[in-house]
Amino acid sequence: MTLRSSGSAKVPGDAVHHPLFARFYARLGAAAETRAGLAAVRDQLLSGLSGRIIEIGAGNGLNFAHYPAAVSEVVAIEPERHLRTLALEAARRAEVPVDVVPAVAEALPVKSEAFDGAVLSLVLCSVRDVPRTLGELRRVLRPGGELRFFEHGPGGGPAMRFTQRALDRTVWPTLAGGCHLTRDTLDALREAGFEVGPYRRLTVPEKGPRSPASYCVLGRARRPS
Repeated sequence: MTLRSSGSAKVPGDAVHHPLFARFYARLGAAAETRAGLAAVRDQLLSGLSGRIIEIGAGNGLNFAHYPAAVSEVVAIEPERHLRTLALEAARRAEVPVDVVPAVAEALPVKSEAFDGAVLSLVLCSVRDVPRTLGELRRVLRPGGELRFFEHGPGGGPAMRFTQRALDRTVWPTLAGGCHLTRDTLDALREAGFEVGPYRRLTVPEKGPRSPASYCVLGRARRPS
């Protein structure tokens, strides 16, 4: 099943529209590839994948250049129009086939059990409904299908965790395109019925000052057979 790429099409109801943040995110993300070491993290995230893959919240398509040749197709879901346009440009440069699709994570426009693997990359922080998003991923993954994830969440000492909670209750979601700093990816995956592991915790950047969004987890989970 192949979907038609669309950089300009709107998601029904324009459910996700953060034009200012999207432009900031695209510039920040490009700089972080080398300065914060994210390019190497993306290689680790995607290494060994094969077959048909669905990527949720593809952003401006920074993962596309890192998919291994064994991947036959990537269906990249991105609801924000500006980021989707940039993702479409990145898809044209990718060495594997990439379809960029306007949709939201909570209602994926694809058939059940249609994918060998799925990718979550810095997106669970901003979806509106985490359980529903993960339920959709379980639906579209084949039994035994693998989910790769790279997400940020709570971390640091008591002062940093207090700061993260305070920001989540006040300005952070508004300023950061709906992002939340305290969502626990591992707990959410387990509650959604995924078998989690292996995984490792890391900070981005690995060396240097920490921000409330520096505390990340990189790993794999599996839909039970």
